[in-house]
Amino acid sequence: MTERRVVRIKAGEVEATAALDRSTTADAIWEALPIRGRANRWGEEIYFRIGLSLPGAPDAREVVAVGDLGYWPPGEAFCIFFGATPASRGAEPRAASPVNVFGRVDGDAARFQGVRDGAAVTVERLSEQTT
Repeated sequence: MTERRVVRIKAGEVEATAALDRSTTADAIWEALPIRGRANRWGEEIYFRIGLSLPGAPDAREVVAVGDLGYWPPGEAFCIFFGATPASRGAEPRAASPVNVFGRVDGDAARFQGVRDGAAVTVERLSEQTT
């Protein structure tokens, strides 16, 4: 049996759920919830400062998948990837520098396309389910 930690992300008019993994980064973010911030757009990525100073993970990486949630250590930021960024080579999402991937948006992450720079963002616990 494993636990599935689900969060609700509200960014402007967009709402989605996401599942956090069992990494040290995900644990720290789960414990810090709820988190509020203001969206910054960088291509097809939203990021916002969360005030947690966490180290880079051993498996931190620049190239991620559409729908990944990442923590960007230099900016102490929560990132939502939904397409190409200015650093991308082709269509793959690419962070400015390595991020700790700690979760994934449920369903189509492209819905974040409608989130504007400066939009209010809230991430809160929705449930912790044993599966």
